[in-house]
Amino acid sequence: MSQESQKIILNHYGISPWEINVITSILDKKFFVEYDETENDFTDKFVSFINIPFPYAFNSEFFKWFEYKEWDKLKGIFKEMKRRRGDGKAIKINLSFSGEPKIRFLVDLDEGQWFRTAVEKIDFIVELLPYHLNPEKLPTNTSEIIYRFDKDSARWKVNSAITEKQEFVNSDDGWK
Repeated sequence: MSQESQKIILNHYGISPWEINVITSILDKKFFVEYDETENDFTDKFVSFINIPFPYAFNSEFFKWFEYKEWDKLKGIFKEMKRRRGDGKAIKINLSFSGEPKIRFLVDLDEGQWFRTAVEKIDFIVELLPYHLNPEKLPTNTSEIIYRFDKDSARWKVNSAITEKQEFVNSDDGWK
């Protein structure tokens, strides 16, 4: 991890100034934070959205550097944001991490219980990365992996893999 602070540009809509202030107070300890507040175009029907692109790879070194205590605070504010908005298409969170491949988590569950569980389990994926990123199990030249939380199994699953030419969706029959 670089000792120099990297820049993060928070892209969001429907997030209160208080929530942005709390998120920024956590991220400011390690990053230069800029904001890009956008208008909700209502294409995905969510009331609130926040995108946080971390400029580091998703691995155990990141969590040691960022500090688990700070990560727990960030997870806590995400869960509180969902609680304040209630069930339904209330909030969508996109967390992405640089690296080869880029790792992205989409948290967009309607029910508060599942939303909280998904947020709580994001960092558990670090242990599974060597298995999930095995080149024999991914499409050739994968540049990005997208995780979505599966309620049926109560765990994060690789949903899609993006290459230079196309996006593959993970299914029981393999990549399609």
